[in-house]
Amino acid sequence: IACENDDSKRISIFCSACQQTIYPYHLLYHKKTHKALTLLGFASPQRKTDNKTLLAQRQKLISKLTKIPKYSETHRQKIDYSFEFLMDNHTPTSYCDLANINNPSTFKEVNNSLIKALAICQDKNSTWQGDMEDRFIVLNNYGNRSDTCFLGLVDGSHGVTAAETVAAELPLLFLDQLAQTDSSYKKSKDEQQILDSFATVIKADYREKEKIFSEKPGNDETDKTNTYEWIHKAYAKSFWRMDRLLRLGRNEVSKVRWSGCSVVTCLVERIPSEETDGTKEEERKHSENTTHGPSARTAKGVAGLLHIANIGNAHAVLCKNGKSHCLSKEHSTSNVSERERILQNGGNISINEPDGLVEGYLRTTRGLGHHGDPVLKRSVIPVPHTISVPIDDTCQFLILASNGLWEVLDYNEVLALTLTTFTRYLRMYESVQQNGTSPYVCQYLMPLTEDNLNDSKAIEDLQNGTEILYSNTDIIFCDKLASYAGQELLKTVSPVGSKPLPQFEEDTKMHPSNCKSQTAGRGRVTAETLYDNAASYVSEQLVKTALAAGSRDNITILIVLLNGCNKI
Repeated sequence: IACENDDSKRISIFCSACQQTIYPYHLLYHKKTHKALTLLGFASPQRKTDNKTLLAQRQKLISKLTKIPKYSETHRQKIDYSFEFLMDNHTPTSYCDLANINNPSTFKEVNNSLIKALAICQDKNSTWQGDMEDRFIVLNNYGNRSDTCFLGLVDGSHGVTAAETVAAELPLLFLDQLAQTDSSYKKSKDEQQILDSFATVIKADYREKEKIFSEKPGNDETDKTNTYEWIHKAYAKSFWRMDRLLRLGRNEVSKVRWSGCSVVTCLVERIPSEETDGTKEEERKHSENTTHGPSARTAKGVAGLLHIANIGNAHAVLCKNGKSHCLSKEHSTSNVSERERILQNGGNISINEPDGLVEGYLRTTRGLGHHGDPVLKRSVIPVPHTISVPIDDTCQFLILASNGLWEVLDYNEVLALTLTTFTRYLRMYESVQQNGTSPYVCQYLMPLTEDNLNDSKAIEDLQNGTEILYSNTDIIFCDKLASYAGQELLKTVSPVGSKPLPQFEEDTKMHPSNCKSQTAGRGRVTAETLYDNAASYVSEQLVKTALAAGSRDNITILIVLLNGCNKI
């Protein structure tokens, strides 16, 4: 389906701060306005103020600031900058065409019953970047297992070498760790040959240090409360080994600062039907059980699992029942706990705006690579945040994206734009087919309400584990390479605590679309092609919007349409 020429003129974003619809080109100044008003002490971010009120508020703040014993010239400058910004009149136009992207979106065929379609769209953002340093991973039948795939996105920094190496070798390292615990994961001869070549680097003394992953105190007790901790440890160990291989500096150009990268990966696996069909007695026992043992796999309605790992500022967001749930953590100087970790271990964070830079160079506090600077590497650790979440037919989209998207849009805004563009594409399809025989004639019943887009409690609940069957692992170990051996990992976090596992509940505001299957005529678009094209269209619109909103980084978006998307 060819998109209408003026379609981009109607694209708008639902601002999660003030609940206003904003055109992409206005979003950058719109958010700056929110920040400026907040810094000047105005409680309401959407409050309209005249110049007289702004001047009075500035004088009031400066008067208070000069009376403080530790006068801050930096704070004074922030007040002045905010005042000057708000005094300028940024007159919005009626609409703005979205920017064109360099690389059109492409869809990938994935043989997985949990996934309807998958598409990737990239743009190097030539206005600000000279090279595309992002890479993506899409592996079908991962480990020679049907209905299992491995997805990943690598956001390169200071060169593409580390990103290319990680995209090629991290899936092999992770598969090797999985195969050691689960024999259903198989490695081909070529894959095993590549892994064997790493033996010259991963030597016996290095393997001794790796025992920290298996000799953690209280491991048996933790296993009882976390069914998939072994997958989290496999992630942690594979990231650890990947970082060790990057120390070789293969293909690095600079002799001073080697490249590095942020990574987000997702292992998608379907739960066999026999494991989901539990008797009423088993379900009763399951609801009474306060631990997360293997019986958790029998939870009603669970069709599959997502095992997510991220490091740095590449993120994964799940859309469930029309609400966004971030499945990753921000590892940057904006994270208070990360700042404390770096400072407590002797690292330095500069005063650069907005949140400072690690050793005056890097915003991310965790990542792979960056071995060219040993001082920087002491603070930037290769420890991923990992989490396992169940998915069912209420899960609609999974979005993996690099920093180029998240630096200008938050999770709720991305969700709103995804739902809007997906619904628009379906309506365009329906309009094209309405005069002929259409495979599906649907009514779309996903309202973009404030409750859907800004349900902070739902996001907090998911992150705290009230909608997650399996616990979140964030394994931390000593930063110094020389002292890894003998250090203890921090205790695995079990966010649900002693609460019983929740059953998947159906959102009363979500209704299946009223679809009538009809015989497709010759030359008609099939349902599979419809979803492939829809995924490509949505990913392109997200990239275009990020460019229009002022992104200054490479942009890569991998969007997965899950089975629940047909209920929109």
